[in-house]
Amino acid sequence: MPGIHYDIAHMLGAVVLLMSFALLYQRRLFAIIQAFALQSVVLAAAAAWQGYIQDAPHLYITALLALSMKAIAIPVALHRVIDRLNIRRTVDTALGVGPTMIAGVSLVTLSILLVLPVTADVTALTREDLALALSVVLLGLLTMITRRNAIGQVVGFMSLENGLILAAIGVEGMPLIVEMLVAFAVMVAFIIFGIFFFHIRERFDTLDLHTLENFRGERR
Repeated sequence: MPGIHYDIAHMLGAVVLLMSFALLYQRRLFAIIQAFALQSVVLAAAAAWQGYIQDAPHLYITALLALSMKAIAIPVALHRVIDRLNIRRTVDTALGVGPTMIAGVSLVTLSILLVLPVTADVTALTREDLALALSVVLLGLLTMITRRNAIGQVVGFMSLENGLILAAIGVEGMPLIVEMLVAFAVMVAFIIFGIFFFHIRERFDTLDLHTLENFRGERR
């Protein structure tokens, strides 16, 4: 593989990971959604580039889906949900910025230490793609854990799924049906989340999980 192919693929994967840190850093809902949309745009570019260097046309479909659904449709839907429910624009977090970033760096280090030794027999690009993908998945989980707002947690879940797609496009020969099933499952989850948003907002007049826990008497 020419060096330029490797460098561009590596750079795109690294930018997807960088946007996961942007998600962790942001405290405003619109900024979180914007970071997720930008991450999805870069993911779409990564899928298209992998389709080119692997000569795998089905990855162009993956790129188109990521761009149309995750970079445009879902962010627009989330903006409309926020406007319609008139919820608070800032997000409370379980950890401060510093501890959250330290935890994120630790998870990336853990991913590298886990993936690289067990993928010694595959190409360098695949190894690094898998390490980056696992890092994005773990940072998505960290985003879900540290956010006290339901929409922030949904964005964390979507970012986690971006990591799964990054892993799928980095492995040569991955069938399109697998990527389609993952994307379909996330779309169904998003619709279900949307329904719950409206029901929770209608019932409790908030989407703040801290307030909901107080309402249920789980905090003293």
